[in-house]
Amino acid sequence: MSSDKRRVQFRASEKLVERADVLATVLGTDRTEVLTDALREYLRDAAGDDRLVQEIAGAYYDEEITFDQLRELAGPERAANFRVLKRQLDDDLIEELADL
Repeated sequence: MSSDKRRVQFRASEKLVERADVLATVLGTDRTEVLTDALREYLRDAAGDDRLVQEIAGAYYDEEITFDQLRELAGPERAANFRVLKRQLDDDLIEELADL
């Protein structure tokens, strides 16, 4: 894990924050650690959710995210497969437009 850290601010319900605080107390840590662990786990699980991975791939195809971002979210093997497919789709489009 990178040692680079970035401050992030967000709003959450009071009940959710209280639950995070209680869990932090139980674990002997702080709220930040509980929330970053939860976010890390969510992102790891997202890589296994086929529906979400398709959304991520769609963002890559639409050039909303970079290949590096795709690889971080979907994993290196899936990202490589999506890159190959994108190149094939781009080549097919070029050929299709050339035929017009």
